[in-house]
Amino acid sequence: MDTVYIPKPILDLVRDQPFELDSVGHSGSKILLFSDKVLKIQPYSRDTVAEYEMMKWLENKLPVPKCLYHLVENDTDYLLMSRIAGKMSCDDEYMTDAQTVVKILADGLKRLWQVDIKACPMNRTLESKLAEAKKRVDAGLCDIEDWKDSAGGAHGFNTPMELYNWLSNNRPNEELVFSHGDYCLPNIFVKEHELSGFIDLGHSGVADKWHDIALCYRSLIHNSTGKFSEKTYDGFDLSLLFCELGVEPDWEKINYYILLDELF
Repeated sequence: MDTVYIPKPILDLVRDQPFELDSVGHSGSKILLFSDKVLKIQPYSRDTVAEYEMMKWLENKLPVPKCLYHLVENDTDYLLMSRIAGKMSCDDEYMTDAQTVVKILADGLKRLWQVDIKACPMNRTLESKLAEAKKRVDAGLCDIEDWKDSAGGAHGFNTPMELYNWLSNNRPNEELVFSHGDYCLPNIFVKEHELSGFIDLGHSGVADKWHDIALCYRSLIHNSTGKFSEKTYDGFDLSLLFCELGVEPDWEKINYYILLDELF
C-alpha cells in the first residue's frame, strides 16, 4: 500500500482501512479512496477553503459528499469526506450510451439551477472570476503552452494578457444560478444510470448558467474523442445536450467561458 502521511485525527477515523490512489484529474491534489470515505490532500489555498465551506452549505440541498473532518497542517489541506456512490460519468459503462450520459448531465445542470442562491456564500460572477484571472496572469501562472493549440490559440491570442483583455472587454450578460464551477464529466457521478452526486466543489457558487453548460459541452467533446485516453466513443450528437436543457445554444457565451477557463 502507498505510504502517505495522514494527520492523527483523520487517521483515528479511517483506522487501518486500505485505500487506493485516484489517478483521474485532481491537479495538485492527492486523493485517497477508502471503501466509504475519501481523503483529499492538497496545498492550502482559497479554493480548498471554499470547497469545505460549499460542501457544508450544500448539505441537504444537493447530493454532495458529507464533510467528516477538515484540518490544515503545514500549509496542506486535509479534507475527509464521505464517498459518493457510483462511478464518474466518463466511465466506459456510461460513455458507451451517449444518449443516456448526456441526459444525466443535463439533469445534473437542472438540479444545480434549482438551488436557491439568496444565501450562497460564494460569488463566482464574472467580476470575481476576471479579478482572479488577472491575478493569475500578473503572477505568470497562465502558461500559453497549455492552451495555444486549444480554444485560445484558435482565436489568435498570443499571450495570456491578450486573452484576459479580450475577456474583460467582451463580458456577456449573466444569467445567475448556482454553478458547480467545474462541470466536467469526472466530477459528476452516476449509479445505475442515474445521477448520484457532485464532487470537487472548490469553484462552486453564484455564476452564469452558461459557464457550466460551456464546460460540460467541452468535457463531452474531450471525453468522447479520446483527448484523455486512446478510446473514442461514437454516437455523441452534442445538440442533444441543448435539447435536454430546453435551450438554444448560445455559442458566443460557450466560446467565452471556454476561453475564460484557459486562464485557470
